[in-house]
This record gives sequence, structure tokens and C-alpha cells, in this order.
Amino acid sequence: MSATVDQSLSLDSLRRMHRSRVYAILIDTPEADAAQAAAFWSAALGVPAQPSPGEPQFIDLHGALPGLVTAVQAVDDAPRFHLDIETDDVEAETARLLALGATQVAPWLECRVLRVPGGHLVCVLPVESAPDVFEAHANTWA
Repeated sequence: MSATVDQSLSLDSLRRMHRSRVYAILIDTPEADAAQAAAFWSAALGVPAQPSPGEPQFIDLHGALPGLVTAVQAVDDAPRFHLDIETDDVEAETARLLALGATQVAPWLECRVLRVPGGHLVCVLPVESAPDVFEAHANTWA
């Protein structure tokens, strides 16, 4: 950063700057129906359905939406779709989305589950993608 830019940014605004991007779309399906749902989406989208290593609640649909993780997630709730937003600052991204009208549902591990206007769920999570992918596609927020 140039000295002019450095002087125009306060220390507080530098602390709040962060990056985020849509990382995944999840097809949340009641646990009893997850295998059948994964088989359907695999055939419908023409992609393989494979269990996610170390995360038995996810069945990956690799290549369904290029650039995004797409998976069926077994849940104990109603069927729905939700987005995962990855960020280099979970607290700052959560605060940004809350200011836009989201409400916090619950923390989950290092993530935050939010309900956005319209009723959909969004999970805010630490960066999961490769550093070069995140760098190339994330938005910068101040």
C-alpha cells in the first residue's frame, strides 16, 4: 500500500477489512433420505456422488457447479438449500451480514449459522478453499 493510502485508512478500518466468497451450496436433506437424494442429484446433474472423507454427513457432487463445492448434507431438519460463505474473518463477515438484515441462529464449531431475509440459511466459515482460489475469487469488504 502506498503512504497516501496508508494515511487515509484508520487502524480501525484496517482491522475490519476482510474478504469473503460463496464457497458451497448444500442440499440439506433429512438423514433418512440423503442417499436417495444424492443418487437423484448425481443422475440429474451428470456428476458423481461421493462421500466426503471424514465428514459422513456430506455426499459431494463434484463438478456440479464449477468453482463451488456442491453436496447433499444429511440434516435432522426439513429439506432446504443453504449457502456456505468462506471468509478470512468470521466475526467481521458475520457482523457485515447481520448489518444487512440477517439474524444469527447459532454458532457451530468455528462457523456461524445465519438466517437471511427471505428465510434461507447461510453458514459463515473460515476459508476452506485453496489459497489461490480464495485470493482469485473473494470480495474485499471494508
